[in-house]
Amino acid sequence: MTEKQGVILYGPPASGKDTITAALSQLAPKYAQFARLKVGAGKSVGYRMGTSEQLHELEAAGDVVYANTRYDNTYVIDRPGIDAAFAAGVPVVHLGQVEGIRALVDGYPASWSAVLLWCPREVTEQRSAGRGDSDTAARLSAWDATREDLDADQGMAWDLTIDTTETSPLDAARLIDQLLVQRARAASP
Repeated sequence: MTEKQGVILYGPPASGKDTITAALSQLAPKYAQFARLKVGAGKSVGYRMGTSEQLHELEAAGDVVYANTRYDNTYVIDRPGIDAAFAAGVPVVHLGQVEGIRALVDGYPASWSAVLLWCPREVTEQRSAGRGDSDTAARLSAWDATREDLDADQGMAWDLTIDTTETSPLDAARLIDQLLVQRARAASP
């Protein structure tokens, strides 16, 4: 049996996680963004909206693989959600914390490919304003936190690093797909 493969896209806000995930899905329908459970308010697209009670039930059952708080919301990677995502194909998980990557890799057995997507702070500001975000200042604070996160964890080994100011979304998707194909071949007996 082939080991399950998943993709982790890590990067600051507006580094291209949504755009590259869409390009991956267009390249091969097996790729789909993992919809994290979100407890809070605001943007609901790309999330499974949940309640504090659901979060407490998941915690009590030991089914929270990773949770973080940002923008006054709690974002959860839960075991039942990941199970369902793998049943549907290759999940693409968006993260902005190295701690979250480690928790996912250590807490959910699969062949995870960790991809660092990067863009400069001024590009995050331009992209955020260009898409009409009402919380650009909070996104810039998150960019700063992502930079600090990377600086604090020099030991993170990336399977692939992509500068999204130099690589088109489709080319990035192709690189990620090639990485997974190569890893699957290397794992085959």
